[in-house]
Amino acid sequence: MNLLLVLIISVVVLFLGYVIYGSWLARQWGIDPKKETPAHSLEDGDDFEPTPPYVVLGHHFSSIAGAGPINGPIQAAIFGWVPVLLWILLGGVFFGAVHDFGTLFTSLRNKGQSLALIVRDYIDNTAKTLFTLFAFLSLVLLVAAFTSIVAGTFAVTGADAAVDDRNMTTASISICFIGAAIVWGILFRGRRAPMDVDIVFGIVVIVICVAFGLIFHPLALNTQAWMWILGAYILAASLAPMWILLQPRDYLSSYLLYAMMLLSIVGIIGAGINGAVTNLDMPAFNGFWVSNAAVDASGTALLNADGSSIINQAAASGYLFPTLFITIACGAISGFHSLVASGTTSKQIDNELHAQPIGYGGMLIECVLAVISVCAVAFVWNQYQAGEFSAPTQVFASGLSGMLSTVLGEASQPVFYQLLILAVSAFCLTTLDTATRLARFMFQELWIPVGKTEATVSGWRAVLANKYVATFVTVGLGLFLGMTGYSIIWPLFGAANQLLAALAMLAVSVWLRNAGHNNKMFYVPMVFMMLVTLASLFFTIRDKFVLFSGGPELLSAQAGGSVGVVVQLAIAAVLFVLAIVLAVKSFKSLMSRA
Repeated sequence: MNLLLVLIISVVVLFLGYVIYGSWLARQWGIDPKKETPAHSLEDGDDFEPTPPYVVLGHHFSSIAGAGPINGPIQAAIFGWVPVLLWILLGGVFFGAVHDFGTLFTSLRNKGQSLALIVRDYIDNTAKTLFTLFAFLSLVLLVAAFTSIVAGTFAVTGADAAVDDRNMTTASISICFIGAAIVWGILFRGRRAPMDVDIVFGIVVIVICVAFGLIFHPLALNTQAWMWILGAYILAASLAPMWILLQPRDYLSSYLLYAMMLLSIVGIIGAGINGAVTNLDMPAFNGFWVSNAAVDASGTALLNADGSSIINQAAASGYLFPTLFITIACGAISGFHSLVASGTTSKQIDNELHAQPIGYGGMLIECVLAVISVCAVAFVWNQYQAGEFSAPTQVFASGLSGMLSTVLGEASQPVFYQLLILAVSAFCLTTLDTATRLARFMFQELWIPVGKTEATVSGWRAVLANKYVATFVTVGLGLFLGMTGYSIIWPLFGAANQLLAALAMLAVSVWLRNAGHNNKMFYVPMVFMMLVTLASLFFTIRDKFVLFSGGPELLSAQAGGSVGVVVQLAIAAVLFVLAIVLAVKSFKSLMSRA
């Protein structure tokens, strides 16, 4: 496996996808630069705000990426680089980017409404309620997981002084980012600096924040303390106007993320030139079924002292279909992106022409990050398959810092490892505050009947639709799950997320048909993702029943014990039924307009 060749081919494919297929989609849907966007027609200084495209791209990319395009490809790498790369490239160009661009454009043409309200208007209110509930629960789970992940990258445990120091540094830099974002939002509120000045100033602020955190990092707090602090932060971020925190924070963080990708590409190219990545051991294909049991370079199983198999905690396991397509979500296609595109991004678009570079292009940038993640795991393949890493982020940082060290010297590896971990933490934090805001929107929409708004609804609905109540409920549930047991439910999030993608494409297809635009580009992706989701949920339900038949000892060995198995089985069954009901409703609506 030659990583330099993989990177070059991937970038060329994605670029051609944007120029050829993305431009064709824009023509098919009738992108109109003269049409007023919701950011102008509904500008309120809170959620609706016309914004320069490079700033919106920073927000959008930072929000949709998270740790997904890093974790997914690394976990799925156990299948081999060919199926992983094919899914990233083909899925990105023909599935994910179409999904993101389509949901963004649909929201633009529907007053910046969320996808749930579009489902209500073009399918029916029952479908809207089910979709909203499903999206809200998925977002709460995301808030729980990412709060826990970020707290873990900030916390001091006392187990390893070097790790504690690194975590304190990451926390200090992240807090500095938040402070800088607030100052940035206040200073530039209503002002438009020239783009080159804006960009240079943004990069300077990032450098200052990183330098500050490396020098000054006094906060030695445990995971629980950071959970509470993060809860307070996302509470404020969800309620504050976009311009004062969310938008500038995501914009500034995006430069750190772009820098991480640029450094990674430099490492891959440099290591390719010096020959370090031209003949790696990562197999092209490992079979249609894989195990996450650790093995050595010769394929011999590695065992613990008691004779049990060592588990590769950074790898997936299962059948190629549907596991590959569930594991790699962000980086190929992810339903969460539809909530970002229709929830916050569409409210900031200054001109419809910006929808293609932000919606379609933003997804393809994420595909590049997914390819970089494949390169990272390939560089440390033998250690990866031997189970030497406890998380995909360690694989990512180790592989890329290792490649960079072949170019800049071994002494540079610890520095780049720290910066890469910091960038991953920034990915998670930007996704976290956006997800909280979107969950707040979803919870409010649950209680607002047709023909009413937040301002006109009354009684108990007015209480539940209040944005402060909705935010407290969202953050409260997220913190509760994050502190007690989100890991019990997390394995189902992949299927839920891809179900959301299928349903989003169904909704967009219905609207496009109703508006007289070509929607056939969605048929194959939405049917395929629906089959992937149903297959995944079916296998989950089957496996949980098998565990019950195995007796108490087998149940007690699972995450959360027998209670965890029951919860997973119940949620999988509910999601399966929900998928069928919403699919039938959507297809009926789609066919009635065919």
